[in-house]
Parts: sequence; C-alpha cells; structure tokens
Amino acid sequence: MLRSRRRSGAIALLGALTLVPLLTAPAAADPSYERVLNGTFDVTKEPWWSSGNTPATVADGKLCAQIPAGTVNPWDSMIGQDDLPLEEGQPYTLKFDASTTRPVQFHAVLQQAATPYATVLNKTVDATSTPQTYVFTGTSPVTDTHGQVSFQMGGATEPYTLCLDNISVIGGVIPPGGVRDFGSPVRVNQLGYVANGPKRATYVTTATAPLDWRLLAASNEVVATGRTTPYGTDALAGDAVQLIDFAAYRGTGTGFRLVVGEDVSEPFDIGKHLYAGLRQDALEYFYNNRSGLPIEAKYVGAEYARAAGHLGVAPNQGDTSVPCYPGTCDYSLDVRGGWYDAGDHGKYVVNGALAAWQLLDLYEETGPGIALKIPESGNRTPDVLDEARWELDFLLRMQAPNGMVHHKVHDEKWTGLGLAPADDPQPRYLYPVSTAATLNLAAVGARCARVYARWDHRFAARCLAAAETAWNAARQHPALYAPAGGEGGGAYDDTKVTDEFSWAAAELFATTGRTSYKRFISTTLNAADGFSWQETGGLADLALARVPWRLSPTDRWKLRTRITDAANTYLADLKSQGYPNPYKPADGQYVWGSNSATANDAMILALAADLTGRSAYRSAALESLDYLLGRNALNQSYVTGYGERSSHNQHHRFWAHSLNPAFPSPYPGSLAGGPNSHLQDPVAQRNLPGCAPAKCYLDDIGSYSTNEVAINWNSALAWLTAYADS
Repeated sequence: MLRSRRRSGAIALLGALTLVPLLTAPAAADPSYERVLNGTFDVTKEPWWSSGNTPATVADGKLCAQIPAGTVNPWDSMIGQDDLPLEEGQPYTLKFDASTTRPVQFHAVLQQAATPYATVLNKTVDATSTPQTYVFTGTSPVTDTHGQVSFQMGGATEPYTLCLDNISVIGGVIPPGGVRDFGSPVRVNQLGYVANGPKRATYVTTATAPLDWRLLAASNEVVATGRTTPYGTDALAGDAVQLIDFAAYRGTGTGFRLVVGEDVSEPFDIGKHLYAGLRQDALEYFYNNRSGLPIEAKYVGAEYARAAGHLGVAPNQGDTSVPCYPGTCDYSLDVRGGWYDAGDHGKYVVNGALAAWQLLDLYEETGPGIALKIPESGNRTPDVLDEARWELDFLLRMQAPNGMVHHKVHDEKWTGLGLAPADDPQPRYLYPVSTAATLNLAAVGARCARVYARWDHRFAARCLAAAETAWNAARQHPALYAPAGGEGGGAYDDTKVTDEFSWAAAELFATTGRTSYKRFISTTLNAADGFSWQETGGLADLALARVPWRLSPTDRWKLRTRITDAANTYLADLKSQGYPNPYKPADGQYVWGSNSATANDAMILALAADLTGRSAYRSAALESLDYLLGRNALNQSYVTGYGERSSHNQHHRFWAHSLNPAFPSPYPGSLAGGPNSHLQDPVAQRNLPGCAPAKCYLDDIGSYSTNEVAINWNSALAWLTAYADS
C-alpha cells in the first residue's frame, strides 16, 4: 500500500526496459530529451535528496540548502537526483541557476551513482550572492540507467546557504522509457497449470479471425491442437488479444509450450502438485525477513544468510529498548522480533497484523500444512503457526502500558540500499499509539487465542488477554489516528476505524461467543473494498465464516450470500478481461500493491468455493495465479524464481544484488507489488509516462511504487498457493 518515498540510491538496469547501445553516436538528440524530474521546484523538493547534514527546502520556487562547515570531501555535503539514464558516446548538457550567501566554489557532477562512478562531467562552480546561470557539457563513457546528477559542497570552512533553480540535464537519443521488450505474444502461466484445473492462455494479435494453436511437449511433439477465440482489446492493457483454452489436454509433464503461428510461449509444466514448491517458498519469505534473529545458512543457504538485525548491537540502535518519538511518551519498550515490513527495516502493526492473520487463516483453511526450513520445525507445532508466532510476539510487545498499541517502530531517517539489517545505524523510535493499531491487535490476538488453543494454551491465553485489553483501551480512545507523511518509514495512516472496530468485534465474538462483542459488528464484505490493511471491514465476515456454529441458520445464509455476492463480482471481472484477473479497478487505475489485491480477491473466490462447492469459484481462484505468474500484459511473472521472465530486482534493502553483487537477489517466492497507475517513484515517473494501467510496472529496485515486496502481499500469495496445492 502507499508508503512515503525513500531514497533508493543507485538503480540497476531495468528488467523489462532496456537502453540499447548504439553502434554510431548521433551528434545530438532530436528532439532534446530532458532527463531531470522537477528541476524548477514549483511546489516540492521530490525527487531531489540532500545529505543528512545538508537540510534543503523549497522556498520561493528554489531549492535552498544549508551547507555546513567542517566537512572534508566534496561529497560530504550533497544535493542530488538519481536514476538518470546515460548512453555511451552521447553528449549531455547540465544547466542550472545558482546563488550563495557568500562567494564559494562547489562541484557540479554527472556520473554513475555506484562503482565504478564513471563520470560524464565534474565541473567547479564559482558562485556568489548574484544568481547566475551555469552550463556544462560532457560525454558519457558508459550506458547505464542509474546515472546521478549532484551538487557537491563538502569542504566548506564556513556555513552558507546555496539556492538552486531551473536544473536541466539534456542528452541521449533514446526516449524516456527506453525500449520495452515484452517477449512472446503467447502469454501463459510460466510456472504451469494444475492438472485438474483451468488451462488458458492469451495471445496478443491484431488478427480478428480465430487462429490455430498447438501444444508442444518438451520433445516438440504436438500433443494438442485447437483454435483461438477472438476477444478484442483489453482496455486496461491496450492490447488486442485472443484466448486459448487447452483444458481438454489431460496429460502432465514439464517443458510444455504453446505455439500460434511462429510465436512460441515461455515453457511451463502441468502437474498435480504444481504449487508445492512455491507454497513453501512463499512462506519461507517470512523467515528471511525476521528481525532480531540470525538468518542461518542451514535454512536459507549461504547467499541469504545474515546477522541478526536490531538487537541493540552497534551500529544498530534498536530494538531491545526503543524510546518513543520525542514528545510523545516517557518510556521505552522492548520491541525486538517480528518481520521487517517491506523494502525498509520498519515494523508496522497494521500491516504485520494482517499478514499474521492471513497465515493463521491459511492454517484454518489447509490444516498443519508443510514443513518449512525454520529453526522451530519439528517442535510439534505446525510450522506455519511457528512462523506466525514470530510476528505475534512482536505485536504483543508493541502494547503500551495503558493497553493501547504503538502504530509502528522504524528509523528516524530513510536509509539507502543495499543495507543489511545489522548494519542499520539509524536511531529507532516508537511512534504514537493509534486506535487502528490497537484494534488490529484485538483482532489478531483473538484469532491467535482460538488457533493456538490446541497447541499452546498459555500463549493462547496471553493472546486473548492482550486482545481484550486492547479492545477496552480502543473503546476508551476511539479516535487516535496515525498521521500521514513522516520520515524514515511508511505512514500507514488511517482516519476511519469503524472497520477495525467491526473486525476486532467479529474476531472476539468468534473466539469467545460473547454477544457483547457481536453487537459491535457493523461491516460486511463487499467487492468494491475487498480487504487490505486500510480496509478491514470485510474481514469481519471472513472471521465469522470460520465459526458458522456461532451463527443462527438465517445469519449463516446471509453470510454465505455476502461472500458469494463478492465472489460473483470478482468472477465476472476476471471473465471480462483479456488477461483474466479478479482485480478490476472501477476507475481503471491500478493502485500500489495491485498484485496483493489480485491475490486477496482470489482468496475470497476460494472461500466462496469452500462454502458452495461451485467449481467456477475454484477455477477462478486458480486462474488468478495465471495472472500473477505471467499471463498478463507484460509477460511477467511477478514471483521471483518462478517463470522464465520472473521479477528479480524488487525494492529491498538486503536483497539488493542489482545494486551491489555483495548482496543477494530477492528470495524465491517473493511477490512484487505490481502495476501502479499513479507512478509514485522517480524511476516509474521517468520511464513509464503514459503507460496503460496494466503496464505501469518495472522490475527495477528503484521503483518502489511498482516493485517493492511486503509481508501482507506475500501472506496473500502464501494463502493462495497453499489453497492451490491442497
């Protein structure tokens, strides 16, 4: 979901976006391509950043920075912008206006943002209190998408103020966005298809008549044939497509390919337990993102092993005794443990509670499940519950002495990539309690009490006590809202908590049976809202669906109707698209984390299948996985390690291999956020202007608004793949 921007540092070569080196270098770009975003500072500073010792703000349409004295190197005090594309052999012109409060010299630099720091230009600027325009030109020695323009002011003997305006970098012959390569027009689930499930594909073509298709085995033998079904234009992708249905083929195996004319799909498998590996990897994502525990090679392999983060060992400044943000409370809490939320090292109650809840519901859906490679495995408790408990223990620690719950804990300032958790030097703070966070603990604590009662009576009792304490505290403080904005972590702001009250009441009623809770259930599931960390009203119905014996026959019938009504909408939405997807935004605009909406909507389809036995719901839930695994407008599997064209550059501080080979790539089974029409990061803004909604995605570590990972997205994937495997 929407998070504040974070400086991402250098950016790797775009996965589905390529800067193609030219054999000959034209003299100049025609037309001239501007490579800088927001060089005029009409409203905001973003996406410009400045060093921590160089505070910069926009004033009177200029970016003005306070330059400190006493630094040594030019780069000790900087203002900059990342992710400018550079093309080898092409000239670039840097132009800007500058003034200073006293005569000084500083450097204007255009170069690679990471080693080997190949330089286009590095010029000395003589500035005074009179605004002047400066123009410098240089030729790029490299082709790279992670160029950086910066102003380096370190080495000053006295402090001064620098103001910049009208910054421009013009150069290169490749237009913004480069050349996008979507691969084969035959779009399939690149992992494969369940043997007794739907088997469909999409073919991108302007042809309007049916076309012949062939299904090839790994041996190149034709094992099935048929004709495509013309569809027309998929509105959200802008592609003219036809549909392929090969469900009549009942064989199994590996390395199948679909062929239409000369076009060949990516290879895929057909099998009974197709999702077993992904089910395990999607769950082991959480062990990889544990805070407060060494991640050991014997569980994840040497590449992903790392030291424990945030156990109070220098340079860490948390999380064994974390103070409140200055001016908000007078105590500290031990909030070790839990899962790092997403690409940063923050831990957030509203997101963590939803992810933990989804793992608990996964257990209720599929039973004890599979063995995971985690330290607790073999302790007689189902491994999925061991993993969920790591987060639940953290959530319990976030409860304040008055029963309310702190909204989040994270760094004071944003950190760069790559950075291992144990190397994070930032101060950490507890941010104020909120009604939403408190009710999240009430809800997941109640579910915890019911689920763990069979496995750990003492822990179940602890969960229920915390849940009831949180409920009572929230009743006394019903309108403490987390504010928007902030620095160093995501806001997760929410000023509507009627849905959290309803969800918490439903979970407490489901666990205790007390009618005093039932009367506070005021929300129901609807297809428009579905559910997310910010919209939890629908979770009240999903809680009740697990305890039908608590309801009268009439209430059970009403509940079943509400869930199937939502499922019917998702089923219709899926069938109405050329790239079938239960997520179909009414305004045609994909949101941050759109892939999690696909997975959560599919979860509701699966629950409707449980309630009714209708195979159409089951098929639609499985077909939703087709979209996530490659049958989409980008021919992109959004799950690392699954598919020939899988995402592998997601935004994550430790999984930062695309920036620094010393770090690993994302762990297999990591789900990328997916298309986001709003382009809420500089990489997306620079490279995806005018994108069709379903194509507003880049497999780039800098595109945090389309390509981040998050615990509540992987919990949805884990739930859905467990359902598919079972």
